[in-house]
Amino acid sequence: MSIVDTSIAAASAALSGLAAWGAWKASREANKAAWKANATADSVAQIERDRWHKELTPQLRIKLQAEPHEVLYVRFDSPATLGELTVQLTIRDDRDRSRLPHLAGTPTPEQRAEVIWGPYRFRPGVDEADGLGRLVPGFPLLPGDRHRLALDPSLKPFWYEGAEGEQRWRSDYRTAPIRLWAVCTAPDHRPWKLAFAVPQDGSWALGGA
Repeated sequence: MSIVDTSIAAASAALSGLAAWGAWKASREANKAAWKANATADSVAQIERDRWHKELTPQLRIKLQAEPHEVLYVRFDSPATLGELTVQLTIRDDRDRSRLPHLAGTPTPEQRAEVIWGPYRFRPGVDEADGLGRLVPGFPLLPGDRHRLALDPSLKPFWYEGAEGEQRWRSDYRTAPIRLWAVCTAPDHRPWKLAFAVPQDGSWALGGA
């Protein structure tokens, strides 16, 4: 093979290699572009799903009826397109005490957790409420309907001693709202978690996400 032939073969091989590299690079760029397009499409789709989920947030209203017996009413106003909801309620404390330091001679975190720090609790054993009266399991609710739950005044902690302690406990929560979490579920939808502060004056409270 002559020097010219060798040079031509080398040049041809180099061009073939360059072409292969170019094809590989083009393929890689095309894959990157496709991945970015898919990621963008997924992101847009997720934003749309989140927007739709927010627009379908259940409109619940809750109120306290204190006479002749303490009762909590839960009403499902809209949207009717959701059909039947399942609603689970949990009574929240007036504030988070789980991170308070434990000092000598003060209640332990476990003892504080056994107290409902608010004016009312669910009646234990009624409406399937738990033993503390903090939670009632999910109950069905159709659009336009309401559900009734029995309440009891909350129990003072054991370290609020005597009649003076009882009086101080009642005074602390005489006008305090009933703070609640409502977790709503409907078929084919992610759950919604709504916060409520139900006043003791008998007016309806509207929840917020």
